Amino acid sequence: MTANGTSTAEGATNTKYVVEEQNTALVGAIGRPRRVLDVGCGVGLNGEAAKRRGAHVTGIEIVPASIDRAKERLDEVLAIDVTSDEAVTKGLAGRSFDLLLFADMLEHVADPIAVIQRLLPYLEDGGHVIVSLPNVAAWTVRLGLLAGKFEYTQSGILDDSHLRFFTRETGRQMLERAGLEVLRLGQNPMLVRAAKDVVLSAQRAVAPGGTPDPESLRKSLPYKLYQGLVRPVEDVVAARAPELLSFQNVYVARKPPKARKLSLTVGMLTMNEEDSIEAMMGEIRRVAPDAKILCVDSSTDRTPEIAARLGARVLRQLPPRGHGPAMELLMYSAAAESDLLIYLDCDFTYPADYIPVLRRIVEEEGVDVVNCARTRTRPAAMPLPNYLANRSFAALAHVMHGIPTCDVHSGMRAYRSSMMRAFDFDGEGDALPIDTLLFPAKCGYRVVEMPIDYQERVGQSKLRKIAGTVWTMIRLVNALPVGQRGSSRYELR
Repeated sequence: MTANGTSTAEGATNTKYVVEEQNTALVGAIGRPRRVLDVGCGVGLNGEAAKRRGAHVTGIEIVPASIDRAKERLDEVLAIDVTSDEAVTKGLAGRSFDLLLFADMLEHVADPIAVIQRLLPYLEDGGHVIVSLPNVAAWTVRLGLLAGKFEYTQSGILDDSHLRFFTRETGRQMLERAGLEVLRLGQNPMLVRAAKDVVLSAQRAVAPGGTPDPESLRKSLPYKLYQGLVRPVEDVVAARAPELLSFQNVYVARKPPKARKLSLTVGMLTMNEEDSIEAMMGEIRRVAPDAKILCVDSSTDRTPEIAARLGARVLRQLPPRGHGPAMELLMYSAAAESDLLIYLDCDFTYPADYIPVLRRIVEEEGVDVVNCARTRTRPAAMPLPNYLANRSFAALAHVMHGIPTCDVHSGMRAYRSSMMRAFDFDGEGDALPIDTLLFPAKCGYRVVEMPIDYQERVGQSKLRKIAGTVWTMIRLVNALPVGQRGSSRYELR
């Protein structure tokens, strides 16, 4: 939220020094949405980040100077009073979104729950809400209270335009009372930021006329060095005691998905599957006649021609870039057109008969990921070294992340599309299935792991064992800061 033209206690008009910067934790949680509503968008810095990831971004703002700047960054900006039912109904009629952003906006309204509920009808089923709220329990405020002070300021946690104040827990409670399911929490640290008054005073002192550009701090070299070198360390420290060390608490929540029929894409990564593609597609059509079939293909034989002739959508990836980039393309392409992706290999190692089972679990039980585990016991079709390697990787995932999986590399899974769009999965390299299992499991989504029959392969294996092992270790380590260790919503069946 931007603000200016406020009045001092003496009644004189004083123009605030408005500071516009990107909300780092909020932007990091955006994922890859399709349609975003940025409520209280300011000059559009947060919404611009979503637009760079391919989203259509609509901003809501009421400050004229901010609207003009935001229009240069976002697809559209609407002047809507979000405290008015009539204004919201008129301004958003016929629109729907899969992500709502509230970046330091709800503390400026008298009834934040009513504002959220007023906008929820425009959020699709399972759609996400990301909220940033100043943390009134930060150490700086606590020290002030110990000294007998609770003084309003022109910006920050005790901004004199704030009508509501939140701790980490009361912010969560507010979102839950609004009807949202809170999935995970993040924070922007209150360490270096504690010196903001000194920094802003220096900015005003050197600015022409004493009124700096609201974006001048963000564009400065010291700020960029801080973000690159100091901020990562602050994040680690603040995560140890977020109630005390957070400047802002950032909440990722969603509109709880309802039990309903979901549009389905069945996806496969294909590379020289000429011997199996026609029969595999026939099996998919038999068990899921309404499903779209999507192939990301890197073949040099007739596989893509056969698949296209049989009605599949084929995305060519030539020259081949490996499993990770192909899987990334498959997931986000499917998430753009269907509610559910069921992925399986094209070599008959995973029976297509499981597709209706996975679909039912997601549609009827509200599950976000179904992981089909091959290795509860050793399957006859899997060589012993492969079995031991898979169980070892799963054991590492359990020890490092607290997720009780027995198969982190399964080639058959179901993914709810709204969950996929909530993350920005990076497919570079191999072993992407580790991220697409651990990230949702550690971030509050409901994951079910069920045993599955593993059959003899048709055709040749394309597995890159050495590269896969290296990337498995890299991804297991890189996933450590994501979400929270363990998951009470990971169910073994």
